[in-house]
This record gives sequence, structure tokens and C-alpha cells, in this order.
Amino acid sequence: MSYVKFEKLSIKAHPEFNERWVQDRIAEDPYILGLGDVILKDKERIQPRAGRLDLLLQEADGNRRYEVEVQLGATDESHIIRTIEYWDIERKRYPQYDHTAVIVAEDITSRFLNVISLFNGTIPLVAIQMNALKTGDQVGLVFTTVLDQVSLGLVDEDEEVHETTDRSYWEKRGSKKTVALTDELLELVRKLDPTLELKYNKFYIGLARNGQPDIFVIFRPKKNWVSVEPRLKRSEETQERLETAGCDVMDYDERWSRYRIRLAPGDIAKHSDLLTELLKEAYHVAND
Repeated sequence: MSYVKFEKLSIKAHPEFNERWVQDRIAEDPYILGLGDVILKDKERIQPRAGRLDLLLQEADGNRRYEVEVQLGATDESHIIRTIEYWDIERKRYPQYDHTAVIVAEDITSRFLNVISLFNGTIPLVAIQMNALKTGDQVGLVFTTVLDQVSLGLVDEDEEVHETTDRSYWEKRGSKKTVALTDELLELVRKLDPTLELKYNKFYIGLARNGQPDIFVIFRPKKNWVSVEPRLKRSEETQERLETAGCDVMDYDERWSRYRIRLAPGDIAKHSDLLTELLKEAYHVAND
């Protein structure tokens, strides 16, 4: 393996490249932005009386959409306003999705960061710096998140709208074999607290202690697998532990700060030690 020196290019000043070229590269492979497993929903999306949204991306396995605006050169006030305006239009038109505004620029200035930090958390916004690097006659793009979305804090996650169901509801929505997997997971949880019981809700199976919810972890049975979702702050260490163990990890749930791990029959026994560790960490975060 040999060292290669890259030359940094200014796309704005380059005679061959432009903003449309950048949009096309992202549209071809949205994963390069570092937003997780997202797919292209629309490009140059017309906004009523407000121009065109560069790119609309959506989680492949989730309900979050990203309103992405690309700018060559440094960020400026008009670009900030336009990005927020497009985000606001989309969230009002499609309230069934969670929406995040994304600014992609060659230069994320300190002034921009200072302004955005004042309302980040009220407006979910991500800032990504883009660098074009050249070696020989080849050019590549590198995207670095310099401002991540700040999650809004809730008094309690129980502010979600709940509707109590029962085991048979989940055996129909999922299957008997995957609901049985939640029984296996409950046994792991009971090593931490033997008083915990499964609580069947419309959108997930949670936990309760003496009838009171304690949802440091939730379960979502599907037809052939179950998603176990411990509430933990996202970290590279936890992600590495999951990947090293060979776990089937879905996108991190930013809204509720949950890891989502897909488990098929046999996986719980295979990963019991790691699952027990994660459940223990989530339990102590929620109850200590």
C-alpha cells in the first residue's frame, strides 16, 4: 500500500464542475453523505412559490426524510433561509414523516455555525462540509458532518400516543415465532429486574414494572424477525461492538435515541452476552 497525495479543488471555481454535477453524484449514491441507509426520493423538487429543493432523501427502513440543499463555496444567509424554508414546506405537506434540513457546502463558516447553534434543536438541522479531492485525472468527494442534529428532549417517552393491545394482536401483526423471541429477550431483561413484564402496545412491545412503563428497551416483532431497540446514546464504540459481533444492525433511531437490532430465530442465543450488556447499559441509564 502506497501513499497518494490528493489535491484539493474548489468546485465553485472549477470550469468543468458545478452544483448540478454534485447533485448527480449524491443522487447516484446518497450513502456518501453519511446520513445512513437513505434512498433518493426526489431531485429538483418544485416548491410552491419557493423554487426547487435540490434533493429529497428518505430512510430506507424508517420514516425520516432529509431536505438537502447543496451550495458551492461558503454558506451564506440566503442559503440558510432557503434550506429552512424548504424543510418547513415539506414537513407541513407530509407531517407523517420526521423531517431534517441538511445543508451541504464547501465551506461551513464559523459564523454559520454560531447562527445555526442558536436554534438547532428547535429546527432539526445537519451541516455537512464537502471537499473535492483530485489525484491524477480522478476526482472524488468527501463529506464530513460538522453539525449534527440535536434531538429535542421530552419529559418522558411516554408522551408517545399509546394504545394497549394484547399478545394475539402481535402474533397476527408479526408471527407466533417472533413474539416467542420477545419471551427470550424478556428472560435476558429479567436478569436485571425479575419484576419486569411485557406490555403490549399498538406500535411496539414495551416493558412494565407493577403496571408502570419502563421502556429502556422496546421490541417490534415482524413476520420472520424481531427488532430489539435499547435506548442508548449513539457511539462508535457501541456500533463497533455490534458490527464485530456480526449483528444485523438497522439505522439508529435519532428521534428516540435507540439502536435497532434485527434478530432472527437463533440470534438471541448467538449474541446473548452482547445483548445482555446492551440491555444492562440501557437499564442503568434509564433507572439510575
